[in-house]
Amino acid sequence: MSTGLIILLIVIAAVVVLGAVALTVRGRTRRGGPNLKRRFGPEYERTVALHDGDTTAAERELTERLERHGDLRERPLDGAERQRYADRWTAVQEHFVDSPRQAVAEADLLIGELAAARGYPDGARYEEQLAALSVHHADHVDGYRQVHRVAHAAAGTGADGTGAGTEEMRSALLGARALFEDLTSAESGRHRAPAGTGRSTPPAATRSHAPWALHRSRPKES
Repeated sequence: MSTGLIILLIVIAAVVVLGAVALTVRGRTRRGGPNLKRRFGPEYERTVALHDGDTTAAERELTERLERHGDLRERPLDGAERQRYADRWTAVQEHFVDSPRQAVAEADLLIGELAAARGYPDGARYEEQLAALSVHHADHVDGYRQVHRVAHAAAGTGADGTGAGTEEMRSALLGARALFEDLTSAESGRHRAPAGTGRSTPPAATRSHAPWALHRSRPKES
């Protein structure tokens, strides 16, 4: 092989390598900035706030979540499964009237179980499950985060010697309900339209919940 041919092959190989690097960098750039903000919505703002306004660090974290969980495909629920979960959520709502602490604990466990049934990491790996849900249900994942935090606060006591208050527990359940409806919807995982666009109506199994007593009820337990 002539020296000239060897040099040509080396140049071609170098061009290929540089091209691959450029494509990788370009791909990461596309995933960042406006695209990440559009995909994660309120979760993007929350992550930036957690990083004290450092958007580079926040986008690095969100990109890592996307790379780990972006290819996850939700396992569909059949109508009977959706109805069973809906009935269990109705029971949670009813329990809130007399035992809000029990209700938030049940809601936390129920969402973790439901997410696992849909193909997300098991609820025992809460942080990983939450990260995966944030990729596919960014609009409402914070409801799960809140109910999980409040469930654990309700089970113990805070720094002031008290657990979570009734209003805090009610608010957490209301937030968690949105994620629950996403996960039990026949259209689950297909709702990633930009914020402000319309969404499909939840299926009958979700709409058949008992009247939402949390809005006006006065639980006996505080």
